[in-house]
Amino acid sequence: MTGYLLKNCAAVIADDGPGPVVHRHVDLLTEGPAITAIGPNLVSQNLPSGTTVQDASGWFVYPGLVNTHHHFFQCFVRNRADLDWTKLSVIEWLDRIYPIFSRLTEDCFYHASVTAMAELIKHGCTTAFDHQYNFPRHAGRRLIDRQFEAADLFGMRFHAGRGGNSLPKSEGSTIPDEMLETTDEFISDCARLIDIYHDAAPFSMRQVVVSPCQPVNSYRETFVESVALARDRGVFLHTHVGEGESEVMRARHGLRTVDYLEDMGFAGPDTFYAHCWELTHDELKTMAASGTGVSHCPEPVYLVGAEVTDLPAMAAFGLRVGLGCDGAASNDNSNLMHCLHSAYMLQCLAASTRQHPVPPPVDFLRYGTTGGASLLGRKDIGRLAPGMAADLFAIDTRRLDYVGTRHDPLSLIPRVGIGATTDMTMINGRIVWQKGEFIGLDEAKLFADAEASFASVAPVVEL
Repeated sequence: MTGYLLKNCAAVIADDGPGPVVHRHVDLLTEGPAITAIGPNLVSQNLPSGTTVQDASGWFVYPGLVNTHHHFFQCFVRNRADLDWTKLSVIEWLDRIYPIFSRLTEDCFYHASVTAMAELIKHGCTTAFDHQYNFPRHAGRRLIDRQFEAADLFGMRFHAGRGGNSLPKSEGSTIPDEMLETTDEFISDCARLIDIYHDAAPFSMRQVVVSPCQPVNSYRETFVESVALARDRGVFLHTHVGEGESEVMRARHGLRTVDYLEDMGFAGPDTFYAHCWELTHDELKTMAASGTGVSHCPEPVYLVGAEVTDLPAMAAFGLRVGLGCDGAASNDNSNLMHCLHSAYMLQCLAASTRQHPVPPPVDFLRYGTTGGASLLGRKDIGRLAPGMAADLFAIDTRRLDYVGTRHDPLSLIPRVGIGATTDMTMINGRIVWQKGEFIGLDEAKLFADAEASFASVAPVVEL
């Protein structure tokens, strides 16, 4: 069995359970998919056959980041002046962007996933959850299958959120009819994907999450049936909550979104919501009591958030919190490492308006690692310790960028921010990215194929 010895790491951010701690000048040993030892001078021991020794001098080694909310397919609408939020109303923006989404083909969904996963891996993400809710009728039913294919290409740990929308525009939805499904179609495909791909074993590389897009764009029965399927199959639940729709839900159903979902059982330790920036303290306490988690997406706050999400209150009430990039419609990159920095800085900006103190920088590292693992129900990822998955990334800090910062590896990413790609990313014991290259892949060809797919369906409109 193959493995790696990372020799003489400048720092390893290890965690045996209580929380991350810094081990200085130690080695880290992997065998197969797992970490087997962290300690000084492991190179002097009898190493397992097939172990590759790699000099890690100057490296800070971190647990792989866990992305808990994204929309990969939106990578085809990044950095477009004709879709600029600052020049359009929300309704005008939706009217422009959904026709583009509805034209995407099966190949587009594949290449968009390749694009997003590549950027995630380059910036230290080793496990990705994607909320794929766009199913144009002409694109067929194999869109999630193609996402698993993209994950296999890179060797990425992938949790597929099978989303969907069932409420027509004529009844208050914002979704074009060509992107709608019936509840039966949605549930049937969720069940198919669970049967084919879901693996609950330790070190699983493939899992499925039942993820109706958002309550405001689906019938109640879609959510009721989602709960029934997920609980029957032992998989997790996810949806969008608290991003401006709560009063719309109250007008329709007499309940704001959190109470609406709690009422039907779409809540609990097997459930996590995305965003939640508009929720009241009472609603956050309700979620904490049920064990429901939050995927906080900080970067969309810059573009579309009406307010900075109250993470200090979430921390004070004991909510489980992870981090997500969100899709390119509200965040033009797939850099989860940058989200750690954005999340911390935004909370500092809003500190004077908060009832509770801003969590320390190290907590934002936790949100991106153990917090994300908790949202996805994973006990085998998110921290570096013997027996845990060998999911990690390394930053060579022997650069001018890091002068004066190396005394505190725990705060480095949230407080200082990292502008460059990692020097190495390892997933499940396999190095997938090192020295600016994807191991065994031709990035130039992947780029050309993705660009061609993009150009075929989403030409830029000149202003």
